[in-house]
Amino acid sequence: MKLKVNFIRKLAKAKTVNELVFVKNKKIKNKNLNSILQSILDNELFKEQLFTLKEYKNSNYIFVNCKNSSLSFEYENIGSKLFEYLKNNKLENSFIDTNRVNISNIQLEKIIHGAKLKSYKFDIYKSKNKKNKNITLNIVGKQMVKSNTLRKKLDAILEGVFFTRDLVSEPGNILHPDEYAKRLVKLKKIGLKVTVYNKKKLKKLGCNALLGVGQGSIRGSYLVTIEWKGNKSKSKPLAFVGKGVCFDTGGYSLKPARFMEDMTYDMAGSAAVVGLMKTLALRKAKINAVGVVGLVENMVSGNAQRPGDIVKSYSGKTIEVLNTDAEGRLVLADALTFTEKKFKPKFMVDLATLTGAIIVSLGSEYAGLFSNDDKLSKQLLEAGKRVDEKLWRMPLHKNFDKLINSKNADMQNINYVGGAGSTTAAQFLQRFIINKTPWAHLDIAGMAFSKYAGALNSGGATGYGVRLLNKFVEENYE
Repeated sequence: MKLKVNFIRKLAKAKTVNELVFVKNKKIKNKNLNSILQSILDNELFKEQLFTLKEYKNSNYIFVNCKNSSLSFEYENIGSKLFEYLKNNKLENSFIDTNRVNISNIQLEKIIHGAKLKSYKFDIYKSKNKKNKNITLNIVGKQMVKSNTLRKKLDAILEGVFFTRDLVSEPGNILHPDEYAKRLVKLKKIGLKVTVYNKKKLKKLGCNALLGVGQGSIRGSYLVTIEWKGNKSKSKPLAFVGKGVCFDTGGYSLKPARFMEDMTYDMAGSAAVVGLMKTLALRKAKINAVGVVGLVENMVSGNAQRPGDIVKSYSGKTIEVLNTDAEGRLVLADALTFTEKKFKPKFMVDLATLTGAIIVSLGSEYAGLFSNDDKLSKQLLEAGKRVDEKLWRMPLHKNFDKLINSKNADMQNINYVGGAGSTTAAQFLQRFIINKTPWAHLDIAGMAFSKYAGALNSGGATGYGVRLLNKFVEENYE
C-alpha cells in the first residue's frame, strides 16, 4: 500500500468516518471526547503511540500520541508509525480536521512527511494481478489547502530520498554504469549542470585507479559531475563525492556466493550524493554545490584487474592492488583528487559503502565518520543528531600509514597485517587530499540498506545520507 495525501476544504459526509485526533495533553479540541479521553490515555496500547475508539457517534477516532519534542524527527517518526497503523488496520481513507487538532501546522507537515517516507515501496518489477489500494489521508481545513514553503522543502527532500532509494534498489542488470550515467544526464531538466567523463576522457586525464576497477566489465566506466549554482557569487562550492560501484563481484578476489546479490547496493554512496543534489536543486538551495560520482562495475573477465597490479592514480601516486575487492577506495582516490583540483571546494564529504569492518564496529545504528577537520566533523555530527541519521567519529592517525605502505609502489590498497580495516581504508583516502582541503569520509556500509524496517523506511534501501547532508548544508552554509 502506498500513501496518497489529499487537501480538501470540508469533511466528507459518510456513514462512518475515520478521523485522526492528535493528543499532546489531557485535553483535545473536541468537548464530546474529553470526557472519555482520560481512560484512553491510561490505556497501555495508547502508550505505544496510537489507539482507536471505534464507532463513537458515527466516527472511528484514531488517537495519536503526540507529545512535545524539540527534535523534528520525532514528529516524522510519529508519521511513520501512523502510516503503519493505518496500513495494518486497513484504514484506507482517513481524515485530519486541522480545525480540531492542537498541534502546529509545522508539526503536522512533519508528521505527514514521516508517513510519506515510510510509505516507500520498490515494486516496479512485480507482476500486478490486482490493483494496489492506497492509504489516503485527507487533510481538511482552509489553512492546509494551499502549498507552502515548508511543504515544498519537505517534498524536495522526499524526492531526493526516493530517487536515492530507487537507484539503490535497481538490480545490477538494469542499473549498470551506462544506464546510471544516462539517468544522471536527465537531471539537467531541474537546473543541474551534468558533465559525463567517459572511459576515453578518463584515460586521457589519467584516472587509472578508477578505470582499473571497471576494466573487467563490458560496460563503461564514468566520472560524472553534477553542479548546482544557487548562489550568484563565485564562492567556493560545497563538494560531495560518492562511490558508485553498480555491482561488485570482488573481481578476482571473488566474494562468496552467499549474499553477493546484495552488492547491487555498493553504489549507495553515489546515490546519496545524487539524491542530495536533486534535493538542493528542487528546493533551490542558496548555495553552490557539486556532486561527483565514480560509476564502475567490478567484474571478473579475461581483461579484469589482477591482484598485484600497480596503477598510477590521477594524483600521480601509484597503488599496488593487492586485493581487487578493495575497489571502492580506488574509485574514490581518483574522484577525490579530481574534485579538489577541478573545483577547489570549500570542503569535501565523500560517502561510500566502503568496508564490512564498519558494520562490525557500529552495526546498523551509526555510519563511521573520518575527517581531517574538527569543525566539519562537529557540523556533520550535529546534523546527524537532528535528523536521526547518526554518525560516530572514528580515528585517523599517521601511525596507521605503515599498514598500507607498499614495497613496490607508493601504497597498497589493503592492510594484510590485520585490524583497523575501516580506519586504514580512510587513511588510504586521505592520501589523495592533496591540498589539505577540509574533508570527511562517511562509511555508510551498515546504513545504506536494511534487511529489516527502520524508523522511516520499510526495509531495503534506506536513502541514508540525503536528509543528513541536506540538514548539514541548511544549518551551516545557507
